[in-house]
Amino acid sequence: MNKSTPWLALIISLPTSNATARMRVWRALKSTGCGVLRDGVYVLPDNPAAKINLKTQAGEIIRAGGTAYVVKISSTDSAQDEFFYSLFNRTDDYAVLKLEIDTLLNTMEMHSIPTIRRTLLRLNRDFAAIADIDFFPGEAREQTANSLAQASAEFAALANPDEPHPIKRKIKKLYRADFQNRTWATRKKLWVDRMASAWLIQRFIDPKAKFKWLGKPQDCPKNALGFDFDGATFTHVGSLVTFEVLLSTFDFAADSAFARMAAVVHFLDVGGIPVAEATGLEMILKGTRERCKNDDELLNEAAKIFDDLYLFYRNEESTHD
Repeated sequence: MNKSTPWLALIISLPTSNATARMRVWRALKSTGCGVLRDGVYVLPDNPAAKINLKTQAGEIIRAGGTAYVVKISSTDSAQDEFFYSLFNRTDDYAVLKLEIDTLLNTMEMHSIPTIRRTLLRLNRDFAAIADIDFFPGEAREQTANSLAQASAEFAALANPDEPHPIKRKIKKLYRADFQNRTWATRKKLWVDRMASAWLIQRFIDPKAKFKWLGKPQDCPKNALGFDFDGATFTHVGSLVTFEVLLSTFDFAADSAFARMAAVVHFLDVGGIPVAEATGLEMILKGTRERCKNDDELLNEAAKIFDDLYLFYRNEESTHD
């Protein structure tokens, strides 16, 4: 915990007769995760997003006939420090959510696949909503995220029995030069982890790669490098999906654009911590899969999408440097 955290306070006064404006402002402030020092005094950790949020609400209040001031404040002793931080303790929120997740884990086989999918989507949204206003994350967030990842992985195994089961092993670093002009094989009817993995192989590991789409893993030729199925050369390891394993194996981990792509692929493949752009990518890939006649065509089209996503992340990261 950083005891030197600066704070921003919004001090407001609204006419008691304007109940609609009061409710609108209260809901907006609650959604930003504001702490309440007292009636009419709201506080957030001082950062650019907080400043924008509080100034926006200050403008709304003034237009509604009230008064509003955004000011910087600081604590004067350790007791005040502790009190300020306590305003943003999300432990109870995480505890309620974790209980729901653990209940789902313990009763998963009692529910239908569509019901579990809907429940997991809601739990992911609930987690994201809490995490967005968790300015000082700690053990409670990590435990809840781990439980959510476990529930998502167990659902993936239940809903897609052909999905690879994670293995426990140390990921060995390999050289791309030793994996050129090879045949790579994975299960047909590609989805996000296999699409992204094939894209990574084709674009960055083995530009002359040939791909074979398997009806079942046992059809994998002996001279082919299998990926994303049980017994494959490259597959899920621990909590990592195949795309993440390939990134780690061939030492792409330092590339922040790849790291952001990995978070999206991981969420869409096995769930876990939500990523804002995942829903949009999922819809696009599903539409692409419906349009394409076979997996060769699907990879060609999906590769363009992953090219664009990678370029967007690279450009966005460079503008922040």
